[in-house]
Amino acid sequence: MFGIGQLAIISILSHIFFIFLTWRVVTSINLEPLIRKGKVVEARVLIIFITIVIGSGISRFFLEILQWSQDLLYLL
Repeated sequence: MFGIGQLAIISILSHIFFIFLTWRVVTSINLEPLIRKGKVVEARVLIIFITIVIGSGISRFFLEILQWSQDLLYLL
């Protein structure tokens, strides 16, 4: 069982890790053909937002699995 403080640290580290991992994957994809000339800054901001959304979603999924697995103790 995790305390509130421990769960907060795990959540922060999980979000940072999965956002970083998603950033590495997204930047490895060749998106140059999709970017219009003169819109490079806007495209980079969009990629950052997409990375945050995907990374946070994956992190939340794993944190929920962790929480649910701890809650299984109350089943018995």
